[in-house]
Formats: sequence, C-alpha cells, structure tokens
Amino acid sequence: MHLTDLSVKKLSLPKGSAADQHTFFDGSFKGFGVRVSVGGTKTFVLIHGKKRTRVTLGRYPKISLAEARALARTALGNAQDAPTKRASTISFVDAREQFLEDARMKTKLSTFIEYQRLLTKHFDFKGQLAAVSRQDIMDVIDELKESPSTAQHAFVAVRTLMNWAVRRGYLAISPMPALRFKNTSRSRILTDTELQSVLERAKELGHPYGTIVQLLILTGQRRGEIAGLRRSWVNDDAITFPVGFCKNKREHKIPIGALTREILEGIAGTTDLYFPARGKPELSFNGWSKSKAHFDGPLAFSDYTLHDLRRTYSSNLAKLGVPIHVTEKLLNHVSGTLGGIAGVYNRHGYWEEMVGAVGRASQNIAALELL
Repeated sequence: MHLTDLSVKKLSLPKGSAADQHTFFDGSFKGFGVRVSVGGTKTFVLIHGKKRTRVTLGRYPKISLAEARALARTALGNAQDAPTKRASTISFVDAREQFLEDARMKTKLSTFIEYQRLLTKHFDFKGQLAAVSRQDIMDVIDELKESPSTAQHAFVAVRTLMNWAVRRGYLAISPMPALRFKNTSRSRILTDTELQSVLERAKELGHPYGTIVQLLILTGQRRGEIAGLRRSWVNDDAITFPVGFCKNKREHKIPIGALTREILEGIAGTTDLYFPARGKPELSFNGWSKSKAHFDGPLAFSDYTLHDLRRTYSSNLAKLGVPIHVTEKLLNHVSGTLGGIAGVYNRHGYWEEMVGAVGRASQNIAALELL
C-alpha cells in the first residue's frame, strides 16, 4: 500500500489475524513500513539488505511519516558502511566513554564538562548501544520535564553522542526522536534588596561558589566564564578571555573594577584556575545544582538563576545611563547594536567608556552598601 498520514492513522491489525503484530509496507519505498501491534502501537521500521536487517525508526505519532521516511533514507545510506562486529556489540557505557574522550580533545573544556555531567548523570543505559531505543531516551527526557532547560540540554548531549556513534559506524541510524523545545525568554531582575541578600550570602559562604556569585554580580559575565577564569588572563586593569573560550569564540576583554580586583587578589591557590573542581584541579568548578540549593537555603527566595544576575547587571547599567552599545561590549554581545554591518565598519573599542561604566557600577554597589 502507499502510506499516507491518513492511512497510517487508520491502520489496525487485520481482522482475524492470529499474530500479535503485522507490518504494512510502503509500495513507494522498498523495505519501509509500519508495524502495528496488539493495543494499537504503531512503529516505523526499515528492512533492508540480503540479511533482511530490521531497523526500528520510531513510534507514531511521536515521529511523523515524513520524519520516518527521512530516517529510513539515512539508515540506507549509513548501511553502506556496515558496523564491524566489535562496533555492533559495543555497550552504551563504553560508547559514552569513547565519545567523552573525543569531546575532551575536540570541544571547549566547558562543553566537555557539560556533556560529561549530563550523560553520566541522566543516561546510564545497560547493555548494547544498538539496543537503546527512542522510548528509552524519551523516558529520560520525560523525567526531566519539571526542569525544561535541563531536559533540553540533556537531549542535545545524548543527540550529539548518538550522531557521533553513527559517524563512527557504531550505529546505522541514530535513535533520537525529533523533538522541538519551546524556549521562553526570562525577564527576572533582582531588586536592590534581593541583590543585597544574595551578596551578603555570597560573602558569608565564601570560596568557591560564594566568590563566583560575587564576581557574577560585579562583572555581568556568564557563569562558565567566571568558573573557568585563570590567573594568566588577569592583569592590573583587565581580564582578557582568550579566543575560543567565550560563547561567541572571540577574545573578550573587560576592565577590572576596584571591588573585583580586591576579590581576585584574595583568592588563594597554586593553580592557574581561580576555581578548580574539587579533586580535579585541572578542571574548573562545576557543582552548580547542589551549590545553588545550599546557597539559597537561608534566603527568602530562590526563584532566580545565575543568569538572572547577568540580566540584573545589564539593567542596572541602563539605570545609570550607560549606553546600550557599551553594555553590550561589557557583556560580549555581538548580535546587538554592534552586530551586522555596524560591527563591520565600527571598529572603535569603547575601552574608556567601558572603564567608566565599570567604575560607575562599582560605585553604585558601594553606595547601596551592598558590599
């Protein structure tokens, strides 16, 4: 039969069938079809090659007919590079470790750390890599639905692993479902009173997490940038994040305010990293979730993220009259007022303006007696 969206929706086991399942093959795509099981479950499959190898593509309606056809074409293309015997029996855990070893060498350190955290914490499938199904993956993602951001990041991490496995010949096709995540822009800005509470708690808690929070408030940088900060990047008047470290892959230089300098000079240590991970001095701090839960314990509120501190920093600069293009330079935004053609022709660095803005921000905090 020729499969269509309507016909797939209406499929059911043939009347009088004694079998628990029946496969309806698509007349226009050899080997591609829908397996209908008792209870009405419908699964897209592909059967190909001399050995009649069956590949499970995913369940309907979690993936559409069009998506299943696309996956089937990919599987046929990948089948030309058949996995070796060793590849076909590799366990998920071994594949995960190999992937992380590659990621350590080929990605930013912060990206590797995030992949390692997400994949080891949320994905610990037993048995062969090839046995991991779409439903297995969806079960994990569904368990994280109370934290949409974590669910999305975990999905991206395991999708990257599975795509890597396909390229390595460990899988003929990735089992990843086709998901789209709806991103909701946050608008949370801490009030002066809330900011005071956070700063007091940060000073009380101290190094490492409390000190990181202080620097986030004073500099407006991303948490990964502060956690990965190195002594070799700091001089008397500036912090220079090297090319490839920041999110946009560009060098990023910001002035150091008096309060920031005082905090940095007070951090003891013998490694280049200001905030090395516990027990792993070559890695930067990464204990975010547990640290924030402990940090927020005495506070009267916890409905904020560390990124909200960055948004608060930007908003306070606006209240101080700092031009938006100067704020964007401090925050390392390249897609704002200085993006596009403006970024090509305007080569002014705005360093003096940035120094002035940082000084005014520090004075504002001191004036509010937040430190």
